[in-house]
Amino acid sequence: MNKEWLKLIIAAFFEVCWVIGLKHAGTFVEWGATALSIYISFYLLIDSSRNLPVGTAYAVFTGLGTVGTVLSEMLLFGVLFQWTKILLILLLLSGVIGLKVLTHTNVDEVTSS
Repeated sequence: MNKEWLKLIIAAFFEVCWVIGLKHAGTFVEWGATALSIYISFYLLIDSSRNLPVGTAYAVFTGLGTVGTVLSEMLLFGVLFQWTKILLILLLLSGVIGLKVLTHTNVDEVTSS
C-alpha cells in the first residue's frame, strides 16, 4: 500500500469522526474537534486524489466512511445490530477493495511528491 492509499484511509477515519461529531457534539470543544476533523478529512482526500483517480478516491473515501459510521453506531452508541446491515456493509467493502485492486497509480508521480 502506498502513501496515497494510506492518506485516503486516514481521511475516511476522520470522516467518521466528523459525522459522529455532527450528531453528538454539544460543547465548543466538541464542535471544534468536529470542524478540525472535517478539515483533515477533506485535505487528505484532496491530496490523495492528486495521484489517484478522483472517482476512485471519492468512492473509497465515502465507502470506508459509511462502513466506519455504521459500525461505530453499533459499537459505541447502541444502535441495533442487524445481520442484513452487516451483509450490506460487506458488499460495500468488497466494492471498495475491488476499486483499490483495480486502480493503478503512476509510481513516478507518487514517489516524486
